[in-house]
Amino acid sequence: MKDKLITLLESCMENGTDADLSAIEHFLKGIQKTSNEERLSLIDKFFHTNCKLDERTCEITIPLNPALNNSFEIVHGGVTATLLDTAMGTLANYLLPEGFGAVTNQLNIHYIAPGIGPRLRCHAELIHQGKKTFVLSGEVYREDGKKIAYATGTFFVIKK
Repeated sequence: MKDKLITLLESCMENGTDADLSAIEHFLKGIQKTSNEERLSLIDKFFHTNCKLDERTCEITIPLNPALNNSFEIVHGGVTATLLDTAMGTLANYLLPEGFGAVTNQLNIHYIAPGIGPRLRCHAELIHQGKKTFVLSGEVYREDGKKIAYATGTFFVIKK
């Protein structure tokens, strides 16, 4: 497996554009990232997330990189959706007792402006916490303070 990966990486490095190489570097630095958090997922590593949590809110920031762009050279809408889903889901899971988890049931996103700049910041907050479902809201902002997306999400509470 390692030999195949080395061959593939060498080929990509030799034939890749600057944007390709930047994307590879971004991904490899994320994989290399270490954390004391046991819950750090591959998606968190890929996006280089920085998370702050409290009893009512979750704030996640991510640096932007060409690997996250669409063909218009702005952040892909799926990246914005993932950021919103991650922030809201992280908060929901943080609030649950041991042995329970929250999974996305519905995500409703309003895209407002293009995602550009050096980083994005997502702020999620709890709207309703029930026994079977949570409802949360989230907003994503560019570095210049412009809101680029607003979302609400419903999360099922499940037993792990």
